[in-house]
Amino acid sequence: MNMEAEPSISFPVIRGLQAKREYYVAMWTLRMIRQISIFDEDELPPEHRAQRNLNKSRIPEISNYMLDNSEDYIFSALTVSIDSEVSFEALPGQDKLGMLRVPMEARFIINDGQHRRAAIIEALNQRPELAHETIAVVFFLDIGLELCQQMFADLNRHAIRPSRSLGLLYDHRNDKAKLAKLVVLKSSFFRDIVDLEKTSLAKRSRKLFTLSAFYNACADLLEGLATGNLEEDADLARKFWEATAKHFPAWGQVRKGGIPASEIREGYIHSHGIALQSIAKAGNVLLRKNKNWLKYLKDLEKIDWSRANIKLWEGRAMHAGKVSKSSINIILTSNVIKKQWRLQLSEEEQRIDDTHLQNKNWLTSTFQK
Repeated sequence: MNMEAEPSISFPVIRGLQAKREYYVAMWTLRMIRQISIFDEDELPPEHRAQRNLNKSRIPEISNYMLDNSEDYIFSALTVSIDSEVSFEALPGQDKLGMLRVPMEARFIINDGQHRRAAIIEALNQRPELAHETIAVVFFLDIGLELCQQMFADLNRHAIRPSRSLGLLYDHRNDKAKLAKLVVLKSSFFRDIVDLEKTSLAKRSRKLFTLSAFYNACADLLEGLATGNLEEDADLARKFWEATAKHFPAWGQVRKGGIPASEIREGYIHSHGIALQSIAKAGNVLLRKNKNWLKYLKDLEKIDWSRANIKLWEGRAMHAGKVSKSSINIILTSNVIKKQWRLQLSEEEQRIDDTHLQNKNWLTSTFQK
């Protein structure tokens, strides 16, 4: 093909070799990302596409991330295949550095990064001054539909989403995540029993709770009470949780290695995330209503937290003997704690409790017949 005779675009690249195929890495401005036409496959059936359909609901979240963090956002490279012949012209004295010349009618197909590209375009519509910033683009050449589809499968084959706990641990923008981390890391007690990496605990884990569960609990505990001063808010939350821990001796035994964590989780509701969040929800009301809230915590010992206590926990914190942490279950479990602390239930909480008791009574009478 005579590339000189046809309209084309050129841009600097680095040439590489992977699986015996040439590929090119370029640094494109965000303006180029918007100006270059990308082949739209949305109207094609799945078997004729090389990419999933664009999920437009994801775009605002990604573009807002970019706009809200314009000083320190980060995007990984886009992966694009070019459905055309191209020409690489090495720079004098260079083998891998040069210019890639691409025909104007060439089709660019995104193999990885279509949502990032769409979000970048949306962000540029609001902040045109970002147009000069750059993103890395990796180009593969004229490889056909089958290989494009295989590339998509391969790029996503090993893409494992990090656990929620690990995501929270490494998130320095989320104030609630920073609060939960500060509470755990500054508490010698909870630092030993909270897993900062896992979202679900293995049977042999020596931890009782995950950072993800603790994040939810801290957020509920300080809902409407946080001052915005991270240190002060964390001190209040830590004081509450460390005082609460004194009334669950089993937590301390696990921390000291006296009892396996799995044994406590298998035997008691209080060592699951639902208990943390339920205590937090009730604790939020307690902190609001009572300056002497510390003395109420002792009443947690009056609750029979055993999973064998089916009469209390089945339908509240468990379904068919398995711990459940749906929003309804959290409210129902929190109601038990609120009643123990002599706190009034809201109208919605009372309605949910009444419905639970009605269903329970109906099942009991049905089976008795």
